[in-house]
Amino acid sequence: MRKTVYFIEGDGIGPEVWRAAKPVMDQALEKAYQGEHQIDWKEILAGEKAFKETGEYLPQVTIDALRGTDLAIKGPLATPVGKGFRSLNVTLRQVLDLYACIRPVRYFKGIGSPLKRPELVDMVVFRENTEDVYAGIEWPAGSPEARKVTGFLRDEMQADINLEAAVGIKPITEKGSKRLVRKAIEYALARDRTSVTLVHKGNIMKYTEGAFMNWGYELAREEFSNQTITEAEAESGRNGLVIKDRIADAMFQQVILKPELYSVIATTNLNGDYLSDALAAQVGGLGLAPGVNMSDQLAFFEATHGTVPSQAGKDVVNPGSLILSGAMLLEHAGWEMAAELIYMGLEKTLAGKRVTRDLARQMEGATQVGCQEFGELIGKSL
Repeated sequence: MRKTVYFIEGDGIGPEVWRAAKPVMDQALEKAYQGEHQIDWKEILAGEKAFKETGEYLPQVTIDALRGTDLAIKGPLATPVGKGFRSLNVTLRQVLDLYACIRPVRYFKGIGSPLKRPELVDMVVFRENTEDVYAGIEWPAGSPEARKVTGFLRDEMQADINLEAAVGIKPITEKGSKRLVRKAIEYALARDRTSVTLVHKGNIMKYTEGAFMNWGYELAREEFSNQTITEAEAESGRNGLVIKDRIADAMFQQVILKPELYSVIATTNLNGDYLSDALAAQVGGLGLAPGVNMSDQLAFFEATHGTVPSQAGKDVVNPGSLILSGAMLLEHAGWEMAAELIYMGLEKTLAGKRVTRDLARQMEGATQVGCQEFGELIGKSL
């Protein structure tokens, strides 16, 4: 079987992590299936490379290609902080309705960790991807638009707000919340996970974050009543997938002190951004953090770190995030044997302690190698 996979190299360190990651995916597929299954790679453009070649950061031909496919993968794309064009990552998620950002976090033996028992960390974060503050509705302080909004809030809604405040809108909908929780529950049931935890700040933001929690519980009752239970029902001896919730700030403490109690996490966009990065720090950092953005049709896998322009071209960064995202892609395509080879290859490489700089800093007695060599070592260990 041949599958077409579109790829975007990315900006900054993107091209070099792609050069290190792609051969690992191809080698794993070949070793697992001896040519029975293959990928036809097709490059599409976005970011700085697209701008140089087309004058656009996100050409329409790229959008059209992604709308017509089910598998894609990309490196990091540049977005200047506080200025310039809108985030390409956010734009892609919204234009393609990639409403679920899925970030598995697991410990690989040999990695240094601030936790006493990092092997207990095995969670999958489902982060809502198209709403919340990432929807990008905001106006700068003192602008006519911001004054109009703050004036309306003060005069018409009797809100106590400074007329000179910057203003941002945080939209969270029932549809967006429920479809994210649905995907998280379906994932948990398909993989015999023990629980889905709804993470929110509903004690303060009752009609956005609190509504996310309420809609999540409602969805579980409406569509999965025969398969899911509440925490109270679990304590009374009933069996099933446990649906529970935690306040966001408390959850950060929980995943450090009691990681074994959490399996699948479903949360809003900003909470998910914070939480998935914090979890990654417990098991090696973003260099080993894979992810995928999904709609009901397209699975768009990605490196979860940034472009790190200061390190571009120096052959020092970790390609592990993109390699592991590639393993997720292989799993999603139904090629689990190839994905498992990558996981085992990474663990063998870590055991040899020849790793990139970010990992060497966390491992006693490790030897630092470059980005390309680290990818080659993983490939040889498959």
